[in-house]
Amino acid sequence: MRSICIPHTELPGTSALFADYLYRFDRVARFYQHDPHDPESMRQAAFAALRHLPDERRQLLAAALRKTNGETAALAQLELPDTVAIVTGQQVGLFSGPAYTIYKALTAAKLARQLSDSGVRAVPVFWLATEDHDFDEINHAWVFNSGQHAVRLNGQGKGRAGQPVGSIEIVDSPLDGLRSSLQGHLYSDEVMELVEECYRPGRTYGQAFQTLLSRLMAGYGLIFFDPLEPAIRELAAPMLHAAFERREELAGELRARGKELEKAGYHAQVLVDDQAALFFKLENGLRTRIARDEPGPDNPAHLSPNALLRPVMQDYLLPTAAYIGGPAELAYLAQSQVLYRALLGRMPVAVPRSGFTLLDERAHSLMDHYNVTLTDCFHGDQLLRERISARLIPDSLEITFQDVLGEVRNSLDRLQGELRQFDPTLGEALNKSRAKILYQIEKNRRKAGREALRRDTRVNDGAAHLSNLVFPEKHLQERLFSILPFLAKHGFDLIDTLYENVQRGCPDHLLMTI
Repeated sequence: MRSICIPHTELPGTSALFADYLYRFDRVARFYQHDPHDPESMRQAAFAALRHLPDERRQLLAAALRKTNGETAALAQLELPDTVAIVTGQQVGLFSGPAYTIYKALTAAKLARQLSDSGVRAVPVFWLATEDHDFDEINHAWVFNSGQHAVRLNGQGKGRAGQPVGSIEIVDSPLDGLRSSLQGHLYSDEVMELVEECYRPGRTYGQAFQTLLSRLMAGYGLIFFDPLEPAIRELAAPMLHAAFERREELAGELRARGKELEKAGYHAQVLVDDQAALFFKLENGLRTRIARDEPGPDNPAHLSPNALLRPVMQDYLLPTAAYIGGPAELAYLAQSQVLYRALLGRMPVAVPRSGFTLLDERAHSLMDHYNVTLTDCFHGDQLLRERISARLIPDSLEITFQDVLGEVRNSLDRLQGELRQFDPTLGEALNKSRAKILYQIEKNRRKAGREALRRDTRVNDGAAHLSNLVFPEKHLQERLFSILPFLAKHGFDLIDTLYENVQRGCPDHLLMTI
C-alpha cells in the first residue's frame, strides 16, 4: 500500500474558513472555544463535559440508547461517570451515503481509542440525522461499475412531505441496480449479501442505515444515537424549552456572528435573517418549521432544533470531548459557538474527519507512468488528456519547443526595447504581435501533444479511468461514491486498512493505493 498526504488547500472547494482552521488557526480562534492543535484542548473539553453532565441524565441516556443499540460493551462504558464521548454523525443516506460517512465513523473510533490510551476513557458515538426531512437528499446513492463509470441508484419510500427521513419506510431499494453495477468486482456477492440483509422490506431508512453501518463498523465500539427515540426527546426537552424561551436573543447572537464572519472574510454556512427560526416541531409524524412569532408546541419534547442548534442539543445530552466533522460542519460550529456559550457554557473540540481518495493499481500505474498528480484529475477528462498528451511529446521535441519559446521571448524583448527607444507607440504595438507569436508556437506544441495522444490510444481509456475514479461527476470521490463499490472491489478488510491510516502521520487528505 502506498499513500501521499495532500493538503486540503489543493482540493477543490476548500473554504477559506476551513483552510484557516487547519493551517492558520489564530485567524479563526475567536470563533471556537478550543485550539485543535493544542494537545491540552482535548483534556480540557473532556473534563468540562464530565463536570456538566449529571449522573442521573447519563443513566437515563444510557437506558434510552439501549433501545436502539441493545447491550454493548461501549454503552456499558458510557454509563461510567468518567467516560466521555467522541461524536460524529451523518444523514441516513441510501447504502451508507457518501464514503466519507465511514471515514467520519472511523475517525471517531480512532480518536476514542487514542484518548482512552492516554488515560481518559472515551467511546465513539454516531448521531443518526433521522430528524432531517428532505427525502431527496438521502434517497439515492452513487456507485461505480467494473468499467469505472458512475451509476446513480434511486430508492423509494413510503412517507409524506415533511416527514423525518429516518421514519420513512423503504418501499423499493434499488438492489437489482446495485447488483448489476457491482457485477465484475471480486467481492460483489459478499457485499450484496450484507446489503440485502440490511435493506429488508418494511424497515425504515434510519433502521437500514444503522444496521448497515453497525455491520461495517463491527468491532469498533460505535454507539448509535437516534434523536427520534421518544426517551431521548424527553431528555432533551428542558434544554430545548430553555432555548426556545430565549430564541429572539439567540437569533440576534447568530446574526451578529454572521456579520463577524463576513467581516473577517468568511461566509456563514447557515443564513440567519430576521425571519429565520431556530426550531421545527415534530407533531403528527411531520417536521414543520416554527415561524418566528409562532408559539411552540405544548410539549417541549416535540421541539426539533435547526442545524445550528442541533449540535448543542447533542452535547447537552452527551459528555462530548470532541466532535468529528467535515469542512461544512466545522463552519457550522463557528456560528454555533455563540449558542454553546449561551446555553451550555462549554463546547467540544472540533476535529476534522480523515479524508481519502482511493486508487486501484491501474490508477496508480497511470499516474506514475504519465506523471499525473491528484490535482491534475480535478479538471475533467478533456483537460486531463491534454495534460497527459503534453507529457507524451518526445523529450527531444519538447526540449526544442522550450528552447524556441525561450529564444523567441528573448528576441522579442530585445526588439521591443529598441522599438520603444525609436518610437514608443511601435513598442506598444509589438505587445499584441508578441502574444500572437507565442500563441502560435504553443498551439503547435498542443498539436504535437494531440498527435502523440492519437498514437498512444491507451491514454484515452486511462484518462477516463482516472477521472471517473478520482473526480466522478466533478466531485471528490469521497463526496459522491458510497463505500460499497470499494468494498466490492477490495474486500471488507478495507475498513481495517482505512482505520489504520486514520490520522497516521497525515492530518490532511490521504491519496492511498489499495
